[in-house]
Amino acid sequence: MAVPFPSTDAPTEARLDNVPSFDDLDRLSIGEIADMPPALLLALQDEAAAETARVKRLKDRFEAALAQRYGAATEAERTAQGKTSGTVRIEDAGVVVIADLPKKVFWDQDRLAAMATRIREAGDDPTQYLEIAYRVPERRFGAWPDAMREGFAAARSETTGKPVFRLETRDR
Repeated sequence: MAVPFPSTDAPTEARLDNVPSFDDLDRLSIGEIADMPPALLLALQDEAAAETARVKRLKDRFEAALAQRYGAATEAERTAQGKTSGTVRIEDAGVVVIADLPKKVFWDQDRLAAMATRIREAGDDPTQYLEIAYRVPERRFGAWPDAMREGFAAARSETTGKPVFRLETRDR
């Protein structure tokens, strides 16, 4: 199915009748979308960003309303179960409300490194107790002298992620 695209010399009113909207993307093939003029792709990208922001705003409001309605009751249930975090269930008019309060744990990296040293000095293997990870920030690696980078090159590999495209007009 060919998607009618407005010609650039047509009057504005005539062009608007043939322009697919963001909601039309479901009925178009990927190829049809890819063949759209750049200005239309830019407009659809802007519409997608606005819709994403709108949905996030609505979701945040909805979640705030759920927290307002069920926060105290789920916290009371969590306390009754002797929990400071985790999942609890309450019921409201036949609807089960499942509230999860995830636990976030942060470890002091300097103290853990000192503990690993003490464990190693005591003749034990710190990896039996700790997960030890080494990382090199890419900016730092790129700033090293060539000789230093060459020494680390065998330990480094690269992959790519999903490509991301953003369209803008020249005056943005």
